[in-house]
Amino acid sequence: MARVVPNTQVEPELEKSMAEKLAVAFIVIVPFIGTIYAMVMLWNRWVTWLDVALMIALYLISGLGITVGFHRLLTHKSFETKPWLKRLFLIAGCMALEGNPIIWASTHIQHHAHSDGEDDPHSPLEGLWHAHMGWIFAHRNNIAVYGTWLKKDRDVVWVANRWLIWVALGLIIPTVIAGWSGLLWGGLVRIFLTHHVTWSVNSICHTFGRRDYQTRDASRNNFIVGLLAFGEGWHNNHHAFPRSAFHGLRWWQIDLSAYLIRALERVGLAWNVVRVKEEDMHRRVIQASADGMGD
Repeated sequence: MARVVPNTQVEPELEKSMAEKLAVAFIVIVPFIGTIYAMVMLWNRWVTWLDVALMIALYLISGLGITVGFHRLLTHKSFETKPWLKRLFLIAGCMALEGNPIIWASTHIQHHAHSDGEDDPHSPLEGLWHAHMGWIFAHRNNIAVYGTWLKKDRDVVWVANRWLIWVALGLIIPTVIAGWSGLLWGGLVRIFLTHHVTWSVNSICHTFGRRDYQTRDASRNNFIVGLLAFGEGWHNNHHAFPRSAFHGLRWWQIDLSAYLIRALERVGLAWNVVRVKEEDMHRRVIQASADGMGD
């Protein structure tokens, strides 16, 4: 299960400084502007298949770095793998420009500890906008409470200390391959999409969708976010069984991250893969006829 930290251990949260807020604004606004310009290019047919291929390829790499690396491997320890592969997953996650693995994982641990409550970093109780992206302008990560164990992991520290290098690498690669248009599509547009798909798990999947399992929060399963976020949209499943390596618990719940983990397991590159027993799923399922909560 996810680490639950008593409220008595939570230190008062400090506001971000103005410089930090400006840095966050820059990270959010520049990819947005790049995406608007990319839409103009697309309308005028100034886009090549190489541009599109770079965007898709780097979206897959950085997105799976977040879902498989930052989330399932690091934060929830849903499976184990070799150190070199662990580093590669974390490096790929850094390319998404969502913070280094220590910051990302400790924030997510805090989310599970106080899901949809007052101390949840992106609680929907403060509105959909706050849950989606408003929180990143105010929240200062509390690593001292939620992430001290991460600093003891040599692989995590090695990657985190070089975070900006991996971010730059995610921009340099498409630029070298396709020049300015490569930077635009494989860099800025890809980052914009990755950001908002990831943030949709925090906002959309705590507001819209179906609840199949009993949890103490408002987490929901959302098919569209499930597709775009490589399985992360099966969020009610995840909150019901946080350590499960597979968020899509039924055959029709598409979960690309789970497919990758299963493939790694078959070739011996993943082990101790956490699965949910059928009886545990049955025990926590919501009976829709009882109170309509399954809708």
